[in-house]
Amino acid sequence: MTTKEVVTAYSVALSQGDIPTAFSHFSPDARWHQPGNHRLSGTKNGLDEIGKMLGEMMEITNGSLVVNPTGDLMSNGNFVSFPVRFSGKNGEKTIDMNGVDLFEVVNEKIVQVWLFSEDQDAEDIFWS
Repeated sequence: MTTKEVVTAYSVALSQGDIPTAFSHFSPDARWHQPGNHRLSGTKNGLDEIGKMLGEMMEITNGSLVVNPTGDLMSNGNFVSFPVRFSGKNGEKTIDMNGVDLFEVVNEKIVQVWLFSEDQDAEDIFWS
């Protein structure tokens, strides 16, 4: 699989709610860099921490968190850039903004993920 194919397979599985298949595309010691200054921010190490964070996100949003691609994946060596739009509801708070997810793929496994959002301050308020 190419780096783009790995990220595409992960994204498709995630969009279908197939978490085991989505996580099968990660290295067991993957790192997820969640930006911002809120309770979910920081680097998550390994699938347990990543899974816990994603589970908390779904719990906070009562399952309303949606991430949709907004453009083509672009690759440069081991890196894949994935433009997205994410939205969700947290009580009375809502979020709907663009972002970029950057994946590092090594030996056909995702080893690191960095997220970027167009308005980090608004995202911090949403997750607070």
